[in-house]
This record gives sequence, C-alpha cells and structure tokens, in this order.
Amino acid sequence: MTRGKRGLIAAAVTVVCAVTVLAAPGAAFAAPAPTPTPSSTPGSAPATNEELEAVRKRLDTLYREAASATDAYNAAEEKAEQQSAEIVALAKRIVEGQERLDELKKRAGAAAAAQYRTGGLPPEAHLMLSDDPGEFLDGTGRVLQGERATKHLLQEMTRTQQDLQQYAKDASAQWQKLEAGRKAKSAAQKKIEQRIEAAEKLESQLEKEEKERLAKLEEEAAYQAQTAWLDTGVLDEIDGTATEQGRKAVEFATEQIGKPYEWGAEGPKTYDCSGLTSQAWAAAGSAIPRTSQEQWKQLKRIDVKDMRPGDLIIYFGDASHVGMYVGEGAMVHAPRPGRTITIAGAGSMPILGVVRPQAG
Repeated sequence: MTRGKRGLIAAAVTVVCAVTVLAAPGAAFAAPAPTPTPSSTPGSAPATNEELEAVRKRLDTLYREAASATDAYNAAEEKAEQQSAEIVALAKRIVEGQERLDELKKRAGAAAAAQYRTGGLPPEAHLMLSDDPGEFLDGTGRVLQGERATKHLLQEMTRTQQDLQQYAKDASAQWQKLEAGRKAKSAAQKKIEQRIEAAEKLESQLEKEEKERLAKLEEEAAYQAQTAWLDTGVLDEIDGTATEQGRKAVEFATEQIGKPYEWGAEGPKTYDCSGLTSQAWAAAGSAIPRTSQEQWKQLKRIDVKDMRPGDLIIYFGDASHVGMYVGEGAMVHAPRPGRTITIAGAGSMPILGVVRPQAG
C-alpha cells in the first residue's frame, strides 16, 4: 500500500470519528487515541501496527455503538408490538361498550314509551286512583322495583358512557406512544446504518494483507483479555452444572454456530446477539426479554463464580452485548456485522455481570 494510502487510512479514522460524534446529538463518545499520520511521500509501505491498532479500536467503538443502537431499535419494535395489541384491545372494548350503550338506550326508550301510553302519569298516581286496597299494596312493591330498575339503568348508562370516554382517551395515548416509538425506532435504525457504513468504509481502505493483520490484532486483544480474566482464578470457582432447560438453551445456541450476524434478527437464518439468546431460551421453554439491556434489567443477577451453562453474560457498561455461557470459560455469541455466530472466551470482553433466565 502506498504511503499516500496510509495517510488516507489515518485521515479516514479521524474523519469517521468526527462524523460519528456529529451524527449523534446528545450522545458523548470518548475521543480515540491520536492516530499516527504517516508521511504522504510517494512510495510503497504497509500500514504500521500502530495504525492498524487505531483502526481496530475505532472499529470496535463503531460496532459497539451500532450494537447499542440495535438494542434501542429492538426495544422500540417490541414496545410497538405491545402498544398495537393494546390499541386493538381498546378498540374492541369501545365497540362492545357502544353496543352496550345502544342496548341501554333502547331499554330507556321502551320505559319512556310505556309511561307515555299511561297518559304520562307516574305509577304512584295510578295507584292513588285505585279503589282496590290489595291492588294498591301489590302495585306499591312493583313501583319500588320499577324505580330501582330505572335508577340502575341510568347509572349503568352513565358508567358505560364514562368507560367509552376513558377507552377513547387511552387509545389516543397509545397512538401517541406508538408514534413516539416509531420515531425512536427510525432514529435507532439510522444510527445503526451510519455506524456500520462508517466501519465498512474504514475497513475498505485496507488491503487484503492488512485485513488479515487486523484480524490477528482483534484475536490478540480478545486473547489477552481472556487470559487476564482466567489469571484471576475465576475458572477454579465456576463449577455449576447446567439444568435441563439450560442444556437445551446451550444446544440451540451452539447449533446456530456459523450463521451470520444481522442486527434486529431473531433467526432462523441470521441473529443479533440478544436475538440468539432470547430464541435459545424460547426453544428451552422460557420467554425472556428481547434485548440485552432488558435481559440485564429484568433477569436474576448472579455472581460470576456461580454461573452455569445457559446463563447469560452481559458485556460493557451499557449492557449492549450478550453471550451465553457454555462452560469451561467459554461462551457462544453473535459478535457483530460481518461476523458469524461463534464460540469465544467468556472474558474476552469487559463483563458487566451475569443473569439467569430461570429460577432455582
């Protein structure tokens, strides 16, 4: 690769950093370490290790931001499905309430018509005009019953009208939430696409040999992190045995090895990280939250030393990545765009914590 191209790589890293920050208002990202800027003198020379390391770190940041945005996208999609279902349920209640109100109005109309047929006199007046004491006493009971029925009818009409007003108000609120969710989903999708596009553009500046060296740098970084994690002696403490459900979840997840990562995907041909773990546990008979962030929030947290195969390892401070522990210090996960589902060291990335999808 020419020195001019080496300069292009360095410039690309700098420009992508600037574009990434400007494209995400309200989000602050740590500035990357200064990237060496080689001389632009014509000539041929491969990118230095320092340049490739800068590229590696920038790619890692971009893909992590894409992963975080993917969680936001998946969460917005899940909420939209729930809100749509609530709107449908409210619409059904409105229809049923209107039908009930129509029925009550008919009954009220029938009662008014009956009163008209009696000359408009109230039942009490007719009783007072009766000469038969027995008829008077029997009629008094019927009048009281009729008054109670009429009062109940009016109360029920009032309650039904109030219910209809509340259902309409709730439906309007759900529509507003649905619209807000649509905008959040659209913004998340835009961010995902921007980050992935920036990462792919950065990688496209590399020659084949440089991409191979970059891959080795990625492997070396993961190896060093895993080694440091194992050096703590944590594996000596981890001896949990998988439950039957955990075993099924691990079996499902490992059967997907080799399938491509795709953001927002839940299988069967492609997955993102939380799509893989949620579907694995669904196959094992347990429904768990769709996103890694909600998995971290909602599932039972346990100490790393207590984890067993099937437990989920949540990574990074924002819980933007998740893998499934399979035992022997390893986990299975869907890494990022351009990669396939694979086995990796459980400590190859910064661990936020461990959660357990099932009780017991």
